[in-house]
Amino acid sequence: MSDSKQARLAVDIGGTFTDIVLETSPGQHITGKYLTTHGAPEQAVLEGTRDLLAKSGVSPSQIRLVVHGTTLATNALIERKGAKTALISTAGFRDSLEMAYEHRFEVSDLYMVRPAPLVPRNLRLEVDERLAADGSVLRELDETSVRALVPVLKEQAVEALAVCLLHSYVNGAHEKRVRDILRTELPDLKITLSHEICPEIREFERGSTVCANAYVQPIMESYLRRLASGLRAGGIDAQVMLMMSSGGLTSLDIACQQPIKLVESGPAGGAVLAADIARKLDLDAAIAFDMGGTTAKLVLIDKGLPHHSRHLEVARAYRFLRGSGMPLRVPVIDLVEIGAGGGSIARVDDLGRVEVGPESAGSEPGPACYGRGGTNPTVTDADLIMGKIDPETFAGGMITLDIEGARKALTGKLGGKVQLDARTSAIAIAEVVDENMANAARVHATDNGAELEGRTMIAFGGAAPMHAARIAQKLGIDTVVVPRGAGVGSAHGFLLAPVSYEAVRTRLLPLRSFDVDRARSIFAEMREEAASFVRLGVEDDAPLEERLSVYIRYRGQGHEVQVRLPANVFEGNVEEIIRSLFEVEYRNHFGRIIPKMEIECLTWTLTLSAETPLSAEKASGTGSGSAVPRRSQTLVDLASMEDNRADVYLRADLGIGATVKGPAIIGEAETNTMVPVGFTATIDSYGNLILQNGRA
Repeated sequence: MSDSKQARLAVDIGGTFTDIVLETSPGQHITGKYLTTHGAPEQAVLEGTRDLLAKSGVSPSQIRLVVHGTTLATNALIERKGAKTALISTAGFRDSLEMAYEHRFEVSDLYMVRPAPLVPRNLRLEVDERLAADGSVLRELDETSVRALVPVLKEQAVEALAVCLLHSYVNGAHEKRVRDILRTELPDLKITLSHEICPEIREFERGSTVCANAYVQPIMESYLRRLASGLRAGGIDAQVMLMMSSGGLTSLDIACQQPIKLVESGPAGGAVLAADIARKLDLDAAIAFDMGGTTAKLVLIDKGLPHHSRHLEVARAYRFLRGSGMPLRVPVIDLVEIGAGGGSIARVDDLGRVEVGPESAGSEPGPACYGRGGTNPTVTDADLIMGKIDPETFAGGMITLDIEGARKALTGKLGGKVQLDARTSAIAIAEVVDENMANAARVHATDNGAELEGRTMIAFGGAAPMHAARIAQKLGIDTVVVPRGAGVGSAHGFLLAPVSYEAVRTRLLPLRSFDVDRARSIFAEMREEAASFVRLGVEDDAPLEERLSVYIRYRGQGHEVQVRLPANVFEGNVEEIIRSLFEVEYRNHFGRIIPKMEIECLTWTLTLSAETPLSAEKASGTGSGSAVPRRSQTLVDLASMEDNRADVYLRADLGIGATVKGPAIIGEAETNTMVPVGFTATIDSYGNLILQNGRA
């Protein structure tokens, strides 16, 4: 590859800001935050890219790779703004999507409302066929019943179709034949097959996943193709890769086919960045905290690796309650997400309590202090009034903050209802949002059997460094790391993500009579599938890393635990190796094992990844080791509710070893870091800002 074509571009579209990072050479970056253009998200990307290219002097032809993550698919699911979608199921099973788990997710709420399925009942259609649980054919597909659906699909102007036939995760022949018949009659119809998007057991979750993919596919493919076309028109002839929710990259074409795997792409990028920092700083136990303009995310990181899962719920009706949202079976970094960001709107409920989120002011019109027509009080308005923001460095000076507008929003729409002045209203908003995030972290840790006290928090995103220290106080965490470029942390993480693909198969193998040859065959089949996808994004001779795992349960149980398998698992006593690993993992989850109970291996996964791109090893800043403030301003200390005079520093002025004592504000273009009373902040050798609580 030519040395002149070494630049890389990373783009993260959020609900409020579009973050862009241009890597001009290894370890050298120029970054920017731009208000998201919701009507046409690619506009902010293209305009921001032109701005960074002009500032850096890099020509479009020098960019060799564009890595992109977006919340577009997530927002389409939450806001129900996807394509008109139909579902084809085996005769007698069209209502499984609405029956769900057949239980009440909140038994004490008499007014509980279950979220409506993406596909209404009149568009849930049936065909005559039936497979057995082992994939054998009980009833051949009646092709006449398939063709009979064509007039219905045309009459209803269906834009996307999901096909989910019973037990197709073992044998996808009938689903493929349905697709082939319908494509002959309806060549422009977007069709998603469940055995391709989610070849796993459990009818409801598989059906929910395939419907969600079909629902967002037209809008995502249209957007991604427009973006790629716009980049080419701007002279950027580079490979475009998409960030997946699993923390790996995939090609543009695969992302257009399987956009549901991009649902948590932005948070996944942040988790990749946090994991890289944890490995560099030898942090065995950390928690990543990502707070942007619309949402906040938390991810547990142990031994340098973020927790992973194959289950995700979006659009929950109840914030922390499992079962109240839309389940998706896709590989994902295990995180908890709440509607608490800088743009989250505060209100007073019927009982006179202050509530924050999940509704956000977004970028249009944005918080009141942006001066773009917003009148609702938001977290950003509260942060500004409390002195946590340096107005001169905010958004690189592109947005002039309206302090009076923020004060008016706080007193008029919040404080006026509960007799609070602007300062007290701001404190109330901050404490509510910080406690919400702290509580989300506690719940997430409990669900994973993990402890929070003693962990290190890694904070990034435009709003996180302003809230991290206070949340750390609430959680008993003494150390907070704010990395370089924290305000666009997820986009930085995109540049550290490897090209990867996870293949999955549900194949029940009892451990007592374990069929080694069958297990080898399963992994060989998945290895071939994964390699065919990964090779689309890397050189043919590039080395690939392989990770194996299996989901195991005691016989009769309804859920499994994930067990990672060593690469040499088939070289020893396979049954004993798997049993030992399962018992360790089961004991970690439940505190004990069940002796003499039969064990079943149910779902197998294989992940192939290319090499992880190298990150910078040393800080490249030019600041000095001394810390000289530029000015000072009043900062509210939330622990004591007192006003303090805080020095304001520019992060660019702070060299390696520079130390700042709280109370202080450290400003930079994309974020501000609040250093409370009792904390010190030091720049380490990597350029990270390390906040340390000085409590005894």
